[in-house]
Formats: sequence, structure tokens, C-alpha cells
Amino acid sequence: MISVDGLTKSFGGQKVLDGISLQVKQGEIVTLLGMSGTGKSVLLLHLIGLMTPDSGRITINGEEITDLSENKLLQFRKNIGYLFQDGALYDFMTVAENLAFPLKEAGKLRRVDIDRKVREYLKLVDMPEAADKYPSELSGGMRKRAALARALIMNAKILLCDEPTSGLDPIRSRDIALLIRDLSKKMGTTTVMTSHDIVNTFRVSERVYVLNEGKIAVQGAETDLRRSTDPFVREFLGS
Repeated sequence: MISVDGLTKSFGGQKVLDGISLQVKQGEIVTLLGMSGTGKSVLLLHLIGLMTPDSGRITINGEEITDLSENKLLQFRKNIGYLFQDGALYDFMTVAENLAFPLKEAGKLRRVDIDRKVREYLKLVDMPEAADKYPSELSGGMRKRAALARALIMNAKILLCDEPTSGLDPIRSRDIALLIRDLSKKMGTTTVMTSHDIVNTFRVSERVYVLNEGKIAVQGAETDLRRSTDPFVREFLGS
């Protein structure tokens, strides 16, 4: 489904990604775990084609995306939902208008069908009463839920989530992590997340890649990571 081979990226002479290679199977939930500044978000932006690597390849559904034209990238992104760290909701739109926006831009549905789909996805994230609220009227957890609904509303086949539990208390962090897991399984999406939240990463992920200094230190299930002898991994996990 997703294959990354030898990906490198530098900014101002500093190598942020240093030969990253990874695989994500169809329908799998995978998390890129690590401290801030280790290249997790940069890698996620490469997966949606918003950054171009210095070297290496990214293949998604058998198609290499690193050399796609902008027009082809626009078509490719229609199958991807992206949950930004801060939600990135439009402040001047209501929650319903935020969810409706990508559907209107696609121009394929009648107004009545857009309204129906917005109600359906608000119900999926347990926010049917929030349709007419503005983002400023929502709690942090509710903004994440609304943004998740918007990320999925175009029937995304791939869901990319950048630090989805960031800024939330432990209970809300757990809730949004479990919601992402449950919706991913229900809708059959292939999900890649970035996080430094160890507890929720192991709670919802089928496989984890630990990044350190632009490289993958270890990958596998929780038991694999707990058995690692890598000093950074042991310190990071508190082993």
C-alpha cells in the first residue's frame, strides 16, 4: 500500500530524514513515534506530496508519487485525508461548513446530499449537536473530532494524522486515539500517525516505527520495541 525507500531530506545543510525506509500494509494502523524534531511530520508531508525528497522513492498503491506533476498530485490527494496537529479548521466557518467545504469543492454532490453526508460524519465522531458552532466555541477535543470528520468525509482511503493527541489531557487523548482506531477499522482506511504519546501509540497501533535523528531506530509491535537494546529506544520508552 505505502512503500518508502531510502528517503532523505535536508534543510539548510541539516539532514532531517536520513535514508528512511518503511512499509505500511493496506488497512494497517502505523505510528511514527519519536521526540520532537526527529522528522516525523516531515515524513508525513512527503507521503501527501507536499514535500519533495532529496533522494529516495515513495510508492503508494503501486504508483511512485515523488515525480508526479502538480495536476496528478491533486488527483492523488483526493484519496488522502490529513488531520493536522491543530485541526486547521476555518475559523470563519461553522463546523458543518468546514465539513461541507471539500465536498463543495469537488462539485459532485447536490446540496441535499452534502448536508446529509455532513450530518452522517458528525454523528460518526459523536458531534451531531455541534453543526452550527464555530471552532472557537469548541473544546480542543471537539476540534480534533471535527477535523477528523473533515479528513474522512471524502471517503479517504489513506488517513494521515499529525500528532492527533497533542495538546489534549490524558482522557481526551485516549478518546481521540480510540476514535481514530475505530473509524479507521470501520472505514477500511490505511492510517499513518505521528506521535510522541507512547501510551496511546501502543493502545491503537498495529505497528510502530521509532525515529531518532532522522533514522528508524526500531520497528515492530510493542513487544518488539520493549525488547530493543537500542539505548535511545530504551530511554524513550522508559525501559
